[in-house]
Amino acid sequence: MCGIAGFYRHDMPADRANERLALMASCLKHRGPDAHGSLLRGDVGLAHARLAIVGIADGAQPMCTVEDDLAVSFNGEIFNHVELRETLSARGHKFLTHSDTEVILHLYRDKGLDCLSEFNGDFAFALHDARNDTLLLARDRMGVRPLYYTWHEGTFYFASEMAALLALPGMTAEIDPVALDQIFTFWFPLPPRTAFRGIHELPPGHMMILRDGASTVRRWWQLSYPDGKDVAPAADFDDQVEELTALLADATRIRLRADVPVGSYLSGGLDSSLVSALAAQNVRQGLRTFSLAFESAEHDERIWQKAMSEYLGVASETTECSTEDIAQYLPQVMEHVQTPILRTAPVPLYLLSRHVRDRGMKVVLTGEGADELFAGYDIFREARVRRFCSRQPQSSRRPKLFQRLYPYLPGLKQQTPDYLARFFSFGAEATDEPLFSHRPRLRSTAAAKIFFSAGLRDELGDYDAAADLAAQLPEDFRRWHPLHQAQYLETAFLLPGYILSSQGDRVMMANGVEGRFPFLDPRVVDFAAALPPEAKLRGLKEKYILKQAATELVPDVILSRPKQPYRAPDAEAFADAGYLDTVLSADKLKTAGLFNAQAVEKLKTKVRQKQATGFRDNAAFVGILSTQLIHAATTSNASTPSQNIEGSSI
Repeated sequence: MCGIAGFYRHDMPADRANERLALMASCLKHRGPDAHGSLLRGDVGLAHARLAIVGIADGAQPMCTVEDDLAVSFNGEIFNHVELRETLSARGHKFLTHSDTEVILHLYRDKGLDCLSEFNGDFAFALHDARNDTLLLARDRMGVRPLYYTWHEGTFYFASEMAALLALPGMTAEIDPVALDQIFTFWFPLPPRTAFRGIHELPPGHMMILRDGASTVRRWWQLSYPDGKDVAPAADFDDQVEELTALLADATRIRLRADVPVGSYLSGGLDSSLVSALAAQNVRQGLRTFSLAFESAEHDERIWQKAMSEYLGVASETTECSTEDIAQYLPQVMEHVQTPILRTAPVPLYLLSRHVRDRGMKVVLTGEGADELFAGYDIFREARVRRFCSRQPQSSRRPKLFQRLYPYLPGLKQQTPDYLARFFSFGAEATDEPLFSHRPRLRSTAAAKIFFSAGLRDELGDYDAAADLAAQLPEDFRRWHPLHQAQYLETAFLLPGYILSSQGDRVMMANGVEGRFPFLDPRVVDFAAALPPEAKLRGLKEKYILKQAATELVPDVILSRPKQPYRAPDAEAFADAGYLDTVLSADKLKTAGLFNAQAVEKLKTKVRQKQATGFRDNAAFVGILSTQLIHAATTSNASTPSQNIEGSSI
């Protein structure tokens, strides 16, 4: 895991070109604190900030072939590099290092662009082929590792984080109104759009080829599901459980490959518990686990974390996040996230990764991806209930099923069937509409747009973010089973757009910690996509097959516990935050021009009085505050609103 940057088609003197490479690498030093390197060859420049994990002694980057015709700057890990190296060696390739980076160069020489499909890994890399003066940018299937780019003053620039691009002389940072509208609809911008005008994201599973001053972006991998008519119950469910267990065990085993110790996050839920159990079987010196606890009882899961660590007999360390910590560290976190967020969840995870790094660890396994692949989110069960209720929209009994979906939201149990029917809008929407499963979430989130300024509304006009997303769906999307459609929306969009970025890569790499995700092994992804819906969501029992696979590895107290999604205190954390009057002052809001200053002032008063309790107010407040923090930090003529916030450099 590292940070990469570079450029293409420059006409700068060599000294200035090297200065640009050094500048961008310095902006990524938190991603790669162990070493920096750069390479200037013709009109291509490559820079690298290294977090040394594999091939520590001989894996320096940028790395070139002996012939000097190929050079690469690589962020991530190729977990099957051992097997690929053996295959390539048998074909006559000679390796000079123990690094997985060198495998990329040799496999590219052997197979060209087709090499991408053979990598089992999380990666973003830039590879220069001097034989035809081509620069290849590529990103992994699931979007674990980031890659951004822009054209600036006639030169193409790329980097692992937008901060390295925004630091370029003459570069302006302007919030993209359409991206902001998308974030206030989905929680993330739709790639290639980012939070900033003129800066783009290479989408997951895509490559970019630059040659002769032109660029081409194309998809090299696509998540897909079988046609609904082809979905059938498994011939032998027990065999599928056995196969899944074997796949997850091997996915975990190869993600323990490192020249440094590998630990594991342990949240207390099924996914991280299963990963930790599989890892503990392979770590000879004893697995170290790291857990996040909350001062708030509503969000705390340490009872289950302790139960699992004791069950495994592994060393466990806990970081407690107080409500005050959320407010204190949000400005610092936004420096790294650089995309508005509607929930504070990234902040505690930032503190957890800092604790991991302080304990001398660089790598941790986590359970991300399981909910998306095996239908663990409440939204999947909710969509199934909505479809069931829509078949009898006048029923007074069917809406009561919604009360069973959210045990961690006691207020929902107190609502009448009529209220539940209106809130979840069953019977009001066509069940074959492509975004049917997500419409309640989209409406709830988009309600926060009430705080948009008149100027922003005018600029957006009649733009419809949901229609934009629907237009990007695969051609065969409508032929999939409804559960698979909902899974695709979560896996292809929310997972890379928010979970793996704002809650994942940015806050982990802010502290130089690499996350590895066994559930996102391509073999596991393909296996899960091919499963019949009932193997994943049986009635209203989520992750059914995964729970069967975990039976011998995870105690019943974890398997049988009610689903509790990861959450953190939101607006309530800012009641006493001293910097609100500066960051959310009328002058600052009017300068940014994105939000209605009077409406924000009323919302701020509600937060101070601890009356902002609904989803809309919480999402709106965090979204507005995070956006204003980004605007202040990236606008050259902005004052420094957080000078008095401990731990922040904004």
